[in-house]
Amino acid sequence: MGKKRVMVAAEDVDLSAVKYEQEEIKAPHLTGLIFKLFVRIVEAPIVGSFILSAMKKQNKMTQLLRNTLIPEGPMFKPEFPPQELEAGVVVLDEDGKPEDRVEVALKCLPQYDPASCWSGNSIQSFRYWRIRDYAYAYRSKLATPSLVAEHVISVIDEFSNKKPPQPLLITFNPEEVRSQAAASTKRFEEGNPLSILDGIFVAIKDDIDCFPHPSKGGTTWMHEVRTVKKDAVCVSRLRSCGVIFIGKANMHELGMGTTGNNSNYGTTRNPHAPERYTGGSSSGPAALVASGLCSAALGTDGGGSVRIPSSLCGVVGLKTTYGRTDIGGSLCEDGTVEIIGPIASTVEDVMLVYSAILGTSLADRLSLKPSPPSVPNLSLYDSLNTLGSLRLGKYTAMVEIVVPELHEMRTAHLISIGSEFLNALNPYCEEGYGAKLSYDSRTNVALFRSFSASDYIAAQCLRRRIMYHHMEIFKKVDVIVTPTTGMTAPIIPPAALKDGETDMRVTGDLMRFVIAGNLLGLPAISVPVGYDKQGLPIGLQLVGRPWGESSILRLASAIEELCAKSKKRPVQYFDVLKS
Repeated sequence: MGKKRVMVAAEDVDLSAVKYEQEEIKAPHLTGLIFKLFVRIVEAPIVGSFILSAMKKQNKMTQLLRNTLIPEGPMFKPEFPPQELEAGVVVLDEDGKPEDRVEVALKCLPQYDPASCWSGNSIQSFRYWRIRDYAYAYRSKLATPSLVAEHVISVIDEFSNKKPPQPLLITFNPEEVRSQAAASTKRFEEGNPLSILDGIFVAIKDDIDCFPHPSKGGTTWMHEVRTVKKDAVCVSRLRSCGVIFIGKANMHELGMGTTGNNSNYGTTRNPHAPERYTGGSSSGPAALVASGLCSAALGTDGGGSVRIPSSLCGVVGLKTTYGRTDIGGSLCEDGTVEIIGPIASTVEDVMLVYSAILGTSLADRLSLKPSPPSVPNLSLYDSLNTLGSLRLGKYTAMVEIVVPELHEMRTAHLISIGSEFLNALNPYCEEGYGAKLSYDSRTNVALFRSFSASDYIAAQCLRRRIMYHHMEIFKKVDVIVTPTTGMTAPIIPPAALKDGETDMRVTGDLMRFVIAGNLLGLPAISVPVGYDKQGLPIGLQLVGRPWGESSILRLASAIEELCAKSKKRPVQYFDVLKS
């Protein structure tokens, strides 16, 4: 029997002895026939348990979970100390109408100059059309939602016929899109648009309900056992603003992967390099935004699933504070690490969509006691002064702040999200649907089944401990700055297209910096800052204190402005507004 490790209390940890070490996950990379054989072996009762136990020991999980005494008590969902309201912000009424909140957020943006956007003389080499560009075009009769809809439908049809399949959407109904666009066009003709978001095209990830589309979660069967009868709360709020939903976006099956691989429908490709992954699990939402087919999309983020694909595709992705948005009407609505968040090509568009969808559920208001939601006032002359008052910290080899126990944090997150995933999936597995999952999902299920009740409790004790470390950091800084991912977009192995793959090293690299946002429920945003030597997008992540969305939005906006001149047009980009 191994020797027990006894942790000192979190407040007694010697931070001067903490060293940042890059963790490498020890697991094989498998595709094709060998991968399928491996899945069958790990699903076998005796041999599978032996193999998984050996892998967990090799990655130091067993020692941490079963041979360690953790002094802290469990924290089963994020618990935050009271937070002061941020400076230079405008408070939004989460009980008010979404369109009213969007109008308030719109007034917080810098003045819009249509001449600089439409003259074609911009000093930038490439620029995405923004929501305000579409709104100006509609109001100036330069375009109509119905005209843009035809352009979008044409491109989506083109992608639907590619070989091998690489769909952006899992569910798509051209007539439904035309109907929404016609209604929006009529409102503009009558001079009564519902909001700045009226006529704006938005994609919804396939694990968020958007009536009348089914929610398959990237599977081949979820829609058979779960009927969609109405919009998810966030979708309903966008619909009241006049948004046009183009369909249900592709995703890594049930969100349990970071590459975006989907062997059921085909794997969405990265618009900057079609031979590479988009990142996941919100693969379709990020690719649709990056390719110019919609202004924004909604994704879910339980382990970086909004931020990772946003980083790899060169767009902006916001992971809100846990509980800031109501996740009712999604496949992950009972989780403690997941949120629904916006993806858009620019920070200002993320800000507008965020303003529409925010609003804490009644249950979370009672338990989390959130600070009032707000947005940064970017139109003020002293906005730069407010920005300059933000204190930034980064944890890398160049230590400015110290975040101890990163291995413990990653392990606690894996146990938490895995246990919650299995709890939601078990009823369907009992009915035989587990066998219909893709091979990489089945690998995850086998791993998650190996976790015990005591493992889960230990993970929640670690969550409380790691929350303490981060709250101490936020006494010194306002924002933690990291790369979003530990690598740029990985190449798609051709053998992985048919049956998927397992590559935990790539997963570890993609998730290296995103875990705190999920395990601890902290707000975080990924903003593009440039490209690597191969021309692949690089994202910078900003992690804020609880309920601190305004601070990270303000900083992200400033970073975006600094990096605007280096923006590159994706290889797969479609100008659906001017084409």
